[in-house]
Amino acid sequence: MLKLESLKIEGIKKNFGTVEVLKGIDLKVNKGEFITILGASGCGKTTLLRIIAGLEEPDEGRVFLEGRDVTADEPNRRDVRMVFQNYALFPHMNVEQNIGYSLHIKHVQKSEIKKAVNEVLELVKLPGYEKRMPVELSGGQRQRVAVARALVNRPPMLLLDEPLGALDLQLRRQMQIELKRLQEQLGITFIYITHDQEEALTMSDRIAVMRNGLFEQIGSAQEVYDRPATSFVARFVGNANVLKSEDKCLAIRSEHVEFLSVNAPGGQGLPGRIISSSFTGGQLRLTALLENRGEITSCRFGLDSSLREGMDVKVAWLPEHAVLVKDTD
Repeated sequence: MLKLESLKIEGIKKNFGTVEVLKGIDLKVNKGEFITILGASGCGKTTLLRIIAGLEEPDEGRVFLEGRDVTADEPNRRDVRMVFQNYALFPHMNVEQNIGYSLHIKHVQKSEIKKAVNEVLELVKLPGYEKRMPVELSGGQRQRVAVARALVNRPPMLLLDEPLGALDLQLRRQMQIELKRLQEQLGITFIYITHDQEEALTMSDRIAVMRNGLFEQIGSAQEVYDRPATSFVARFVGNANVLKSEDKCLAIRSEHVEFLSVNAPGGQGLPGRIISSSFTGGQLRLTALLENRGEITSCRFGLDSSLREGMDVKVAWLPEHAVLVKDTD
């Protein structure tokens, strides 16, 4: 089945003074897809999002929305909406006025505005909050209002710039589920910016891992996690162990690494010595120093009292869990 294209960006470059922020970005996004641009602060992801929205002009390259070249178009001529981390609600307007503002300036009839506002409040699970002021809302509620304001025009694409960054962990996880539910229910294309790997893995159809103005890997959450293309991706998404030798670079996820007593019967493994141990969140996290290969970490559920700091161990993993990656560190 042919997939319809929602967004295509070609050769996008952007400099701020002498600093190269984007170095030639290419990306295609299908209609109804949830794609996350994942990267550390300063990698260029927010600049790319602002170029898609029309808030920044690229120095080179083109932006296409549903097949139309919008590179030179003003933001109001692009059928996209943006949700910011700081919510950007009007403090002097209540919830209904905030959400319906864009319809009001389009001179939509009051009855139609009210109907549209009530519909999106149902979608974000805030019915009955129309008359609340922003100061009367919790952080999660304000974020839901910001999303509702973006959705009230039923745009084909929503751009979200780290929208959950200001929320606490429990609420952030709850909102991850809610945003994914909304995206699937409405069939809207979501382009989501974050530095949080958990958010990316939880919500995304695809993840584009960004570093220093370029994409290092684009793939499904499972592909990026299980088959990282580079040492940077392996470490950034899931904190994998990366072992280097003269001719290759291997990535092994910590949950696939096992530490065995040197006296354990049978089995093979690299010799190492445990240098740290911690037990958090139901997981035992052990780090060993390998001879001539650096450190390696094993993170497994349960507490094994037979393994402790200073102990010599055999370090083992199954061959299929070791992934050959390009060394980009």
